[in-house]
Amino acid sequence: MQDLLPRQKEVFRFIEDKARAVLYSYGYQEIGLPVIESTHLFSRVVGENTDIVEKEMYSFDDRNGESLTLRPEGTAGTVRLAEENGLTFNQIQRFWYAGPFFRYERPQKGRYRQFEQIGVECFGMPGPDIDVELMEKLWIYTRNF
Repeated sequence: MQDLLPRQKEVFRFIEDKARAVLYSYGYQEIGLPVIESTHLFSRVVGENTDIVEKEMYSFDDRNGESLTLRPEGTAGTVRLAEENGLTFNQIQRFWYAGPFFRYERPQKGRYRQFEQIGVECFGMPGPDIDVELMEKLWIYTRNF
């Protein structure tokens, strides 16, 4: 884990603001995801036999005995949000999120157990259309720097 000093936080805000502008121009809607989710969510969506679930999650039992996990990635939470709110039925949905994520990995230079991430998820687009859209969006984003 690391602290972000004022100048570092300004850089993170700048990057997020640039991403926000590009994502809004493509019709992506910002969502907020809980930092703590049910451990079962990640094993169900990410897969029980993945490195993330088996080795890299910060999980603990709460006072009621429920297994909870600090979010290691955003896809599982976005899928849960979309399903619970009926947002995937016969419609295209574009979402984006940003915030802290957590992975229990061996510390390395430039790699921390808490990290900031911007993510995008799209539901309901057929074929490779979403891949083309994501590549175009990334290209436009990198041109902004």
